[in-house]
Amino acid sequence: MDIQLKRIYEPAEPGDGFRVLVDRVWPRGVAKEEARLDAWPKELAPSKELRKWFGHEPDRWDAFKDSYFRELRQQEDRLGEILEMASKARVTLVYASKEERYNNAVALKIFLESEAGQ
Repeated sequence: MDIQLKRIYEPAEPGDGFRVLVDRVWPRGVAKEEARLDAWPKELAPSKELRKWFGHEPDRWDAFKDSYFRELRQQEDRLGEILEMASKARVTLVYASKEERYNNAVALKIFLESEAGQ
């Protein structure tokens, strides 16, 4: 399982492998050509309500992950596609947040790695 994280504002590189935007809203100031994305499964992003409630507040991180993981369990098909790809090649989860430790891409990586380990 080879999953890495990268902000969309960092240049795309060949070593990124399969690039997946994991935000529900397109990042400001980024041209689609520049992003060099292979997929944008919006349904794997947290719901608008959950994202707004969380607000990247570290003290809400555990509760956010629990709620987000419940949402993700509703998306088995899309998760399966990402897990299948990550079992064969590098997958880079691309996100826009300035917060690098407490964001949905970090949570999604944790979720995918736990699913792969089952």
